[in-house]
Amino acid sequence: MVSTSGRKLSQILRYATLMLALSLTATPSLAQDFGAQANRDPFLGVNQVVFGFNEYFDNLVLLPLAVGYSNYVPSPVQTGVTNFFGNIDDLNTMANNLLQWKIPEAVSDCGRILINTTVGIGGLIDVASELGLEKHNEDFGQTLGVWGVESGPYVVLPIFGASSTRDALGLFVDSLLNPIYQIDDEAARVTTFGAERLEWRTGLLPAESLITGDRYLFLREASFQQREFEINDGELDDPFGDF
Repeated sequence: MVSTSGRKLSQILRYATLMLALSLTATPSLAQDFGAQANRDPFLGVNQVVFGFNEYFDNLVLLPLAVGYSNYVPSPVQTGVTNFFGNIDDLNTMANNLLQWKIPEAVSDCGRILINTTVGIGGLIDVASELGLEKHNEDFGQTLGVWGVESGPYVVLPIFGASSTRDALGLFVDSLLNPIYQIDDEAARVTTFGAERLEWRTGLLPAESLITGDRYLFLREASFQQREFEINDGELDDPFGDF
């Protein structure tokens, strides 16, 4: 079963596929739009080096582990792990909804945390969703975008991948609120972070088949579209409709 976030990612990747294809043959205005996206990558040389490292690490470690995890770990266990990390993420989401003055969403996030942490056994069971409390996804990069801060140049971060100067700052601020980074024991902290990255990578597996052509260019374009999608609360400027 593909999660809601997985379906959103698939939509974004399909859109990126079409944009990349049409940028080669379509009208000048569309080609210029795509060129403007490319101009947001002034650190191309460095980004490609980091991207190459990430790809090597992914192919050597993360991807095989994610495939094994997806194929051999029982679905209920995978669901519990996803719910656990989702419950942790709700803390950050609540804070950013407050900063964006989305009070009803922040109240809902607070309810989710309280219910899932207690009744849901530390977040392993997503009881809140069953009760109608919708899960939201917000981070400080989105908050800065809502406040009007431009994304800035495209950057590729080690391990974390596609980002921008704005979102890299947001990632740093978010880490201050993330309980994983506050674990005192270094081995436990690294293990928990690794488990979170593995769960994240597993969630991307269904979208792998949608990536075509030059992976660097494709994922760069997809990252632009994803952030636009998230900052606008799911509204993607897609003139081509659902294809």
